[in-house]
Amino acid sequence: MNGSFPSGGFGGGRGFGGFGGGGGLWEAMDQLRSQFEQRTGGSRMARGDVRAAVITLLAEQPMHGYQIIHEIEERSGGAWKPSAGSVYPTLQLLADEGLITAEEEGGRKTYSLTGTGREEAEVQADKPAPWEAFGSRSGHLSALPKAGMELASATAQVARTGSPEQVQKAIDVLEDARRRLYSILAEG
Repeated sequence: MNGSFPSGGFGGGRGFGGFGGGGGLWEAMDQLRSQFEQRTGGSRMARGDVRAAVITLLAEQPMHGYQIIHEIEERSGGAWKPSAGSVYPTLQLLADEGLITAEEEGGRKTYSLTGTGREEAEVQADKPAPWEAFGSRSGHLSALPKAGMELASATAQVARTGSPEQVQKAIDVLEDARRRLYSILAEG
């Protein structure tokens, strides 16, 4: 992350972590997210990948939208969790194309492939599933960005709601974590 953060590390002396108030902190979090996505191949997938994932999953069994989201997250080792805002429009598009049908039961729509959808799934069966791009990397690479984003989220929470003493303790923890991470790299 060369040059991603001010030279003073997280505790640069201007506001929380040298970011001078809340706005700079969000920019730093975006930089952190961007760095993780660049180094691990990105956690955002293309619209076609959501489509392929939905068809692949529905070829196995009928599912509702939340199940599809959960299965993708599970199969990618937590590295890819598509939003409802990408899955549900994809389901509607597939229904409009005649590839899936929706059956409502208990207030939930359960989606399944049509005959045409099964043909499409067979064509895709020769290709790796979209979530396999994450699985081909060793597991620690998909877990690391998630841990980093959870740390960034906790950092933002302290910045928003912490007392000055809590903020200083958070800065100390983050500076220690940074030093310890670099020492891990120095070991090998």
